[in-house]
Amino acid sequence: MPDPSALLRLLTWLSPAFPTGGFAYSHGLEWSVEAGDVANEADLTAWASDILRHGALWSDAILLRHAHRATPAALPDLAAQAAALAPGKERRLETLAQGAAFLLAAQAWPCAAFATWGDAPLAYPLAVGILATAHGVDEDDAALAYLHAATANIISAAVRLVPLGQQAGLRVQAALEPVILDIAARSRAQNLADLGGACWRGDIAAMRHETQHTRLFRT
Repeated sequence: MPDPSALLRLLTWLSPAFPTGGFAYSHGLEWSVEAGDVANEADLTAWASDILRHGALWSDAILLRHAHRATPAALPDLAAQAAALAPGKERRLETLAQGAAFLLAAQAWPCAAFATWGDAPLAYPLAVGILATAHGVDEDDAALAYLHAATANIISAAVRLVPLGQQAGLRVQAALEPVILDIAARSRAQNLADLGGACWRGDIAAMRHETQHTRLFRT
């Protein structure tokens, strides 16, 4: 049986109340809404599905799993690779700032790898993966919960930006459940050569957000 204390920790770390500041990032969605790419529930479902299947969340799932399995000696190279994957300034800010916030917030759960890490940048999925393995959280559970939380953040941003009603947001979350389960399962067997994406319009949205005139979100 799964360790209930491990599940409880995972729920805490990926809760909206855990102070990583995820509510402040839109993953480029703010520009996509202004450009008209995401204007309704169906658009959001397609946009988020592509981010999961072909964008940053696909790579995040792979990175989290490799961090969960990594030896301490392998972590610096993995961290450098994760940071280098960001296609633009704001995507890099999003993953590294949330990683730093996660490290700070997670101090209540001792982790030897964090204690010796210092101030070097650490991407958010790596931080989650490292802490998960240190506290006996199952790798599959951690990957699934991370993807769910990241998707929920995107939907929450869209509810405010489009705007969409709460019920529409929940319908999108329900519609994306099979995609989240699929990506979590398929990422299990991937190696680091499988990192990367093909969400060009989403990447461009994140870059154009840097100079967007009116912004509610950091990315």
